[in-house]
Amino acid sequence: MANDFKIKNGLQLGGAFVEKVGTISGNADVDLSTGNVFDYTPTADATFTFSNAGETEHSFVLSVVGAEVAAGFDLANAAYDSVSFSVAGQDPTPYGVFFKPDGTKMFISGDSNDSIYEYNLSTAWDISTASFVQSFETAKNITTGMFFKPDGISFYLVDFESVTVDQYLLNSAWDISTASYVQSFNVSAQDTVPIGLFFKDDGTKMYVLGVIGQDVNEYNLSTAWNISTASFVQNLSLSAQETSPRVVFFKPDGLKMYIVGHAGDDVNEYDLSTAWDVSTASYSQNFSVAAQDTSPQGIFWGNNGTKMYIVGNSTDTIYQYSTAGTPAPATFTYPASVAWPSGTAPDAPAVGETDILEFSTTDGGTTWYGVRTGDAMA
Repeated sequence: MANDFKIKNGLQLGGAFVEKVGTISGNADVDLSTGNVFDYTPTADATFTFSNAGETEHSFVLSVVGAEVAAGFDLANAAYDSVSFSVAGQDPTPYGVFFKPDGTKMFISGDSNDSIYEYNLSTAWDISTASFVQSFETAKNITTGMFFKPDGISFYLVDFESVTVDQYLLNSAWDISTASYVQSFNVSAQDTVPIGLFFKDDGTKMYVLGVIGQDVNEYNLSTAWNISTASFVQNLSLSAQETSPRVVFFKPDGLKMYIVGHAGDDVNEYDLSTAWDVSTASYSQNFSVAAQDTSPQGIFWGNNGTKMYIVGNSTDTIYQYSTAGTPAPATFTYPASVAWPSGTAPDAPAVGETDILEFSTTDGGTTWYGVRTGDAMA
């Protein structure tokens, strides 16, 4: 494999293999257009993504160092940062909020103009540095939930009035001015007032929040990210905690689910004993956001779960919270598209130790093959 790696991705200068060190940015995005060897020391729990594989056959080496970091998704110790950003100048009825994985772009869905709004952040994950860029009118009525594919070339909206999930394609990643409508998927058999939307990171599961049923509905997609292949699996009632649910969000490992509710003006956390299976969810705790907004509509967790964002339409504002917990050894989550020899990804190295991993693909990145070639190197 090492020889193949050098042939496919190295630079030959006078017969000598030359490594090209690449860039890892944002939420552990490995940009394969920048190099063939990558070094990573985490500052938070890392969820890797592999972007810009380009050619059909591609290989690279990833060196990861174990480190102690502040754990994210700590709802029990969430604290408002006293940082907010008004979107009233674009839409007085915001519903959804979404961020680019590196935290440099924010998107808001709004009902008043049935549009999506794009903002740039000069400092990643700091909404006080946001500036409006452009908007995209969906030509749909009552646009609520919103979700972007991790590579930014597709986004999905809940059309409250048509009772559908709508899919759009972007010709230029993360640039909503290049968006065009693709198709819709009707969810009226499960709920006639859909509002929240989330996808598993590999695009094989979709979750739609229903107002009438006060539940979250789970779907399987036989073709990843193609909503026309969705089929209903099961649902989970939320009525014991929230009678007016607005949005659903999952932790990247699928073991925690978060529901924002308008009746309770809070964030409700659930633990899933089986990842991504809502039938295994059990209520854990909640966190009130009523001091900031009494009509919360959207939620997003960013920066590896150390920041939480709430959008409210009683103030037409986004609010930022810190959710970093007690420092602990970092965890690494690899793309679901990676196949490992043992069937599961290796654990992160111990603090101060280094693991070497090699990845290869023969289909342009649809499927990756990963192997750990160096273990616990001091």
